[in-house]
Amino acid sequence: MQSLGIDTLFKGSNFARLLTGLLVSFRISMISVGISIVLGLLLGALMTSKKTYVKVLTRVYLEVVRIMPQMVLLFIVFFGTTRVLGINIDAELSAIIVFSFWGTAEMSDLVRGALVSIPRHQYDSGMALGMSKRDIYIHIVIPQTVRRLIPLSINLITRMIKTTSLVMMIGVVEVLKVGQQIIEANRNASSNAAFGIYLVVFLLYFIVCWPISMFGRRLERRWS
Repeated sequence: MQSLGIDTLFKGSNFARLLTGLLVSFRISMISVGISIVLGLLLGALMTSKKTYVKVLTRVYLEVVRIMPQMVLLFIVFFGTTRVLGINIDAELSAIIVFSFWGTAEMSDLVRGALVSIPRHQYDSGMALGMSKRDIYIHIVIPQTVRRLIPLSINLITRMIKTTSLVMMIGVVEVLKVGQQIIEANRNASSNAAFGIYLVVFLLYFIVCWPISMFGRRLERRWS
């Protein structure tokens, strides 16, 4: 283990610090996911509107989020709001704002796709049975939309968890930042510290994301 640099983890509180950093990453991603799901559901339903100005505005928002890298958004929110607007936003809140902004766009597009994928004859069949629009949505549209949406949204959640590694660039002390600090502190004592620490960071991300991914696949197989 020493040749791999993993022995560095067992010096002092290094491993506990890594876990604390992982909790920071997980907290940022889960708060962002929660906000993204709520706002994404509302915006996704709005995207199905036939009004031209609604389609244009939502499409511009979606394209801006897709084109602009998350790191640039982080810099704009964290540094830009302070210098341009004079508003001091701490790094963690900036990360939550950016990932919620990004996640809402991605989630809303998933919701829109799930809604428009419901065949028109499903609505017509419900109306032929004398069902109201409300009943059609509750008993026909929403259950089918949820089945289409959950596996895709779980994939988005795992992407958001992994992408939180970018927040180290604005000073958030998450798992990757902690790993770098440990490597720097043990550079002379352990020449392979970088390999061992980054290997453990990879395993920590895998341990967090793998059960979520498996849960999504299980639901997909059950509902296919």
